[in-house]
Amino acid sequence: MLKGLTRAGIGELSSDKQFIELASKYGFQSVEVDAEALINEHGLKGAQELLETNGMVIGSVNLPVEWRNSEQEFLDGLTKLTVQAQAAVSLSCRTFCTYILPSTNRSPAEFAIQTIRRLRLCAQIIGGFGIKLGIEFVGPHHWRTAFNHPFIYKLEDTLALIDAIGCSNVGLLLDSYHWHSSGLTTADIDQLSANQIVYVHINDAKALPIEQLLDNDRLYPGEGVIDLVGFLRSLQRIGYQGVVAQEVIVPNTIAMTAEDSLIRSQLGFERVFSNIEE
Repeated sequence: MLKGLTRAGIGELSSDKQFIELASKYGFQSVEVDAEALINEHGLKGAQELLETNGMVIGSVNLPVEWRNSEQEFLDGLTKLTVQAQAAVSLSCRTFCTYILPSTNRSPAEFAIQTIRRLRLCAQIIGGFGIKLGIEFVGPHHWRTAFNHPFIYKLEDTLALIDAIGCSNVGLLLDSYHWHSSGLTTADIDQLSANQIVYVHINDAKALPIEQLLDNDRLYPGEGVIDLVGFLRSLQRIGYQGVVAQEVIVPNTIAMTAEDSLIRSQLGFERVFSNIEE
C-alpha cells in the first residue's frame, strides 16, 4: 500500500510544488493535487519531472463535475471532464473520487435515479481513459439529518449504488472515519474484494460515542480510538495494494506550519503501519 496525503490537516502551503516536495521529504509516496492545474503551472514535462524527482504519484483527483445540482451545471462540468481526464492520465493518475451525502432535500427516489444516471455517464467518460471512479459513503450521524430526507449512508447501500451504476471502473472510496462512525468492523472489510476498493482515506476519531462524532473534527492517524491497525490488516488481507491517503478534516485552520503537520503525519503513519504485520 502507498502512503499518501491530502491537503486536509496540512498547514498552509504556498504551492503544489511545496506540497509535493514536503510529502517526499517525510516519506510519503502519493499526494492529491489537481493534475490540470499542475500542468498549467509547470508545463507537462515540468509537472512530470516534479513528480518523478520526488518519487511521487498523484493518488486521486476530485471528480470535477457538479453532479448534485442542476442539469445545466452537470452538463457544463461534463464539457471539461475529458480535458481533466487527459491531464490526469498524462501524469499517471488513474483515479477520480466523489462522495455521497447521507441526506437530501430532494425526493430520495428521484435523486437516486439522477445520481445513478449522472455518475454512470461520468464513469463511462473517464473509463475511456482507463480511470476509475471511487465513491465514498459518509458515516457521521449529524449528516443524516442535515437535510429533509435520509439517503445513502450504509456500506451495503453504497455497494448497491455502484452495482446500479453498472460500470466496471466504479468502486468504493473507503474512509476509516466513515467506517468507524458507521459502526462497521474489520469483518465488513474482510467480506470485500480488493477490486471493489478504488481508494482509501485514513484518519482517527475522538473517544466519543459514534453518534456524536463530527465529520470536521478528526484526529491524525494513531491519535484516537479507531482500530486503524485492524483496518489496515483487513485491507492487506484482501489484497488491496493502492493508496492509503491521510485526510484529517478539522474545524479551524490548524495552528501548525506545513512542516510541523507533515512531521505529525509521518509519526502517525509510522505508529500505525509499523503494527500491521500479523
